[in-house]
Amino acid sequence: MSTPVLKLFDLTGQVALVTGGSRGLGLQMAEALGEAGAKIMLTSRKASDLEEAAADLQAKGIDTRWIAADSSDAAQIHKVVDETMQRMGRIDILVNNAGATWGAPAEDYPVEAWDKVMNLNIRSLFLYAQAVAKASMLPRGSGRIINVASIAGLAGSLDMQFIAYGTSKGAVVNFTRSLAGEWGPKGINVNAVAPGFFPSRMTKGVIAAHGADKLAAAAPLRRLGDDDDLKGAVLLFASAAGKHITGQILPVDGGVSAVHSG
Repeated sequence: MSTPVLKLFDLTGQVALVTGGSRGLGLQMAEALGEAGAKIMLTSRKASDLEEAAADLQAKGIDTRWIAADSSDAAQIHKVVDETMQRMGRIDILVNNAGATWGAPAEDYPVEAWDKVMNLNIRSLFLYAQAVAKASMLPRGSGRIINVASIAGLAGSLDMQFIAYGTSKGAVVNFTRSLAGEWGPKGINVNAVAPGFFPSRMTKGVIAAHGADKLAAAAPLRRLGDDDDLKGAVLLFASAAGKHITGQILPVDGGVSAVHSG
């Protein structure tokens, strides 16, 4: 017997942990999951940002908690997962969104910046996935992991000067596929969204340097992403509507990746 379509997207009773969730794309995805009924745990480095984000979501009727932590630190990652389990009892959905970038020509790129970007953009995703799976998903035989990649991880980019960012997001793509293959038989779906250009604190410099109009003109839909454009994708991957989808990378980029190779 089939399930009513709106019921497939219902997350009532589930718990979602969203890293880098205090602003931008992380907060947008947290809001979508919360509006679908999930209880939300946000984490990022700054307590003040988290407090503001949680208050915003709570004002919309979303059950939201927060934990300040540095997602490049393995011990703090385990603390976040342990505390989430203690306070909320389970983790059904992990949104691996924490990330950073650093702009410099490849020939002058500082190794310290390379390590910082790699530690946050791919190492932390592995550590969160491993910790959440052990604590909650593997014992129950179910779970949804949604990694945030980027169209920068799907192809090379001309004159963007973010060699570490693009490399790390390419790693996220294959990490997603590899983990989906290994954990699919154990009941865990692993997928990734690959955003294009969305106005945010992280992309502010790139958009200013290249021009919002020029970047929008490169997309078939002739626009940048907005405050709603990731909501449907993350809800699909998190809900029963996407129960037969794993190992997939969904670009949300106005069509840029369909027509440009770099």
